[in-house]
Order: sequence, then C-alpha cells, then structure tokens
Amino acid sequence: MSGVTILVRYFAAARAAAGVDEEKLAVADDASVADVLAAVRIEHGPDLARVLSRCSYLLDEVAVRDLDAPLGTATILDVLPPFAGG
Repeated sequence: MSGVTILVRYFAAARAAAGVDEEKLAVADDASVADVLAAVRIEHGPDLARVLSRCSYLLDEVAVRDLDAPLGTATILDVLPPFAGG
C-alpha cells in the first residue's frame, strides 16, 4: 500500500488537548480530511474529540468546508479552534 504523509498542526485549545504542536501522519492516497480527524481522535482521545467538533480547518492554507474532501496533494492540515480576544 502506498500512502502520503500529512503534517497536522494544532493551535490553541486543540494544541492543549492533543498535547503536541504538530504531528505527521501516514494516510492512504485517497484519504479525506475526515479520515485524518478520525485518526487523531483515536490517537489523542476524548478531550481532542470535543475540541475538534468546534474547529475549522485549513488544508494547505485553504479553508475546508467539506470534511469528506480528499487530501489530494495537500501536505498540511491546520486545526483551528474558535479564537476569542483581540
């Protein structure tokens, strides 16, 4: 099986829940954003799963609206929880 590697970068509350700033994941060639999120939920548990339900995502700096969208040639997935303050 071939595959691709995606760098997942966590910000703010997502970083705290994951316990890491970033991590690389090996995924199938046809993986979607949802597939990556399922893998990190398994890896990091319910605290991160709760945060992910409120997050928005960037795939190579482009906003993701459809989590079933394939990763394609993307190499970075940013996990962005809601931000407050200013």
